[in-house]
Amino acid sequence: MKKKIVYVGLAADIVHEGHINILKTAAKLGNVIVGLLTDKAIASYKKLPYLEYNQRKIILQNIKYVDQVVEQKTLDYVKNLKSFKPNYVVHGDDWKIGIQKKTRQRVIKTLKLWGGKLIEPRYTRNISSSKIKNKISSFGVTPQNRVSKLRRLLNVKKIVRILETHNSLTGLIVENLNHIKSSNINEFDGMWSSSLTDSLTKGKPDNQSVDYSTRILGLNYIMDVTSKPLIFDADNGGRIEHISYLVKTLERIGVSAMIIEDKVGEKQNSLFLDQSRTKQDNISSFCNKLKKAKNSKISDDFFIVARIESFILKKGLKDALKRGVKYVDAGADAILIHSKEKNPKEIFDFSKKFKKLKPDCPLIAVPSTYSKVKEIDLIKNGFQIVIYANHMLRAAYPAMMNVAKKILKNERSFEVEKKITPIREIINLIK
Repeated sequence: MKKKIVYVGLAADIVHEGHINILKTAAKLGNVIVGLLTDKAIASYKKLPYLEYNQRKIILQNIKYVDQVVEQKTLDYVKNLKSFKPNYVVHGDDWKIGIQKKTRQRVIKTLKLWGGKLIEPRYTRNISSSKIKNKISSFGVTPQNRVSKLRRLLNVKKIVRILETHNSLTGLIVENLNHIKSSNINEFDGMWSSSLTDSLTKGKPDNQSVDYSTRILGLNYIMDVTSKPLIFDADNGGRIEHISYLVKTLERIGVSAMIIEDKVGEKQNSLFLDQSRTKQDNISSFCNKLKKAKNSKISDDFFIVARIESFILKKGLKDALKRGVKYVDAGADAILIHSKEKNPKEIFDFSKKFKKLKPDCPLIAVPSTYSKVKEIDLIKNGFQIVIYANHMLRAAYPAMMNVAKKILKNERSFEVEKKITPIREIINLIK
């Protein structure tokens, strides 16, 4: 008699006794096919898995209750179910509520097409991958593991969302904040260490007056309490003789990428109206800097990003494209095309032409001035990373000014207590 087919959808990032109980139940019903969610499928509704798809597949293939492991490319089961037409689908009863409720309803509806049945063993209490991951996170993350996260995110997400982080507290916000929208969990994928905000929080101008050693000291505090990837704003990277030391230091502490801009001389913030004193590096010289940086890194997962200032300096699309192609040929792993226009037209003009020349090179947008642009439009125009570059500091400053003024005005703090976060909530951020 032919054995019946049993389908089990799993993420199985960290296999625990709950998974084994499900698989054991499934094996009693027939041949077990595990639909293993891809990294992209998992990232669509929760954090990127610790283990990559092939690593998780090897583990499941060696569990005695599993007969076959197949790829499940989405959280939705329907495509795989129609392909295998299983007699049973087995899943713990925990998905009757929450983000997978709609997925469950579609499974039931699809199984009815051929008389299949959903079996829902009682969820194994007091154990979950999320709880185990939280315990693991409390021990920290290795630099090697963190460095590789940015590349993995680029492989599985339509756009990688990065938020400015100028201290450990803002790092904890990026680490823990999420928003559920249309059954998807939106979160920030990583952090941006901005030279502008690092300078301003120390009361100094944004002209590289805060040296790399001081900034890296601050990075260490952020890395102590977070696990997400971090992109470092390295201005122009400094002198070419020193750039290899900067690359090695950043990589050693777990930074995923460094961005260097093609400017020389005294730094002036790109968003200033007057750029008459700003000088752009010549292509040959900047390419040599990129080559030096690339040859200094140990891991292929560490990104060297070239930031093009051609639009800032009114040199036009042709110059920007020429530089972008040359920079990628010199070793840049990604390109940040900068603009201070009120709309994204010029960066979209760049991306359309650039992607035809270098289709595999990730593009980065920093929509500080063209803030009306939606992420979906960035995606449509070929951008894979968006950096919200200074918003946390800009939000903090007016809030602190308002509180300080009210305390001065009222000669006490009572009037502001209801408008500021309770100290208990702040303390509870620190696990």
